[in-house]
Amino acid sequence: MKKRIGFLVAPGFQILDMVAVTVFELANTEMTEAAGPIYDIVMLSEHGGAVASSSGVKIETKPFRQARFDTLLVTGALRVAPASPALLTYLRKAGAASRRVASICTGAHTLAEAGLLDGRRVTTHWCFARELQRLFPKTRVEEDRIFIQDGPVWTSAGMTACIDMSLALVEADLGVEVSRAIAKTMVVYHRRSGGQSQFSALLELEPKSDRIQNALAYAKNNLRKNLGVEELADAANLSRRQFSRSFRAETGQSPARAVETLRVESARAMIESSSHPIEIVARENGFTDPERMRRAFIRAFGQPPQAIKRAARIQTQTQTQTQTQTQTQTQTPA
Repeated sequence: MKKRIGFLVAPGFQILDMVAVTVFELANTEMTEAAGPIYDIVMLSEHGGAVASSSGVKIETKPFRQARFDTLLVTGALRVAPASPALLTYLRKAGAASRRVASICTGAHTLAEAGLLDGRRVTTHWCFARELQRLFPKTRVEEDRIFIQDGPVWTSAGMTACIDMSLALVEADLGVEVSRAIAKTMVVYHRRSGGQSQFSALLELEPKSDRIQNALAYAKNNLRKNLGVEELADAANLSRRQFSRSFRAETGQSPARAVETLRVESARAMIESSSHPIEIVARENGFTDPERMRRAFIRAFGQPPQAIKRAARIQTQTQTQTQTQTQTQTQTPA
């Protein structure tokens, strides 16, 4: 049975959000031989017709009259603007009629304005997260997440995070093998877990010279090693003194602190995407023992690895239950 996916856009929407459409398009391609296209994609707006993105590129839409969709996705924009009364009325009606409602980036503000996020865990682009919490105090904003599922409501961070959330939506419907095949076709890593940080340690460090970048890349690829200053200086082709001085000047951190940042980022991703024991995660990421990793996690995230592992397990169980329910509904004769 086909699932209608509605993409709701408003003037000035962010064109990158449309890459989420590709995820569902490729899901149709993957399913063609087995069961035929499963997703019917509809572009929606308040008045229909051509709607211009913030870049000026336009897409054709239909006016949002029909309220019943399997999944309704609200796109975001580079700036937050109040939604029209007609849009809010439609969202309240569609939110009750649709199986799932989702937002990309600042689309969370629109869902919150419609009252659909009250009491729910949500996320959005990191630079709008605190504003979302301030304007809508009934929401529970987690600003450093790629995407969050809370019951039938899904919210994602900005920009490319829409790919991760869309892959997760497809995975809930069709299984992990389909979502993995889509990611491979799109030339992206098989989706990041929803709990993964929006921030990358390498982006946060922002080294300016190729030599310091090379040292950080070497460290990231060799986290199991001791990674002392001499080894990193060799990777940068600098003397130890030159390296330490240049590294701090370019990143604002000592080499040891930067390596710890890379280790906790890698360890967290491993915890959230695998079932490895904490001891193995610590060893694989260069921590001499689990206790040292625990202290590093508390410094970085304010919580120990066990808490992050528990949250990831709960999220996986919720997604599995959703997928099972969806498969049961699909297999049940009308």
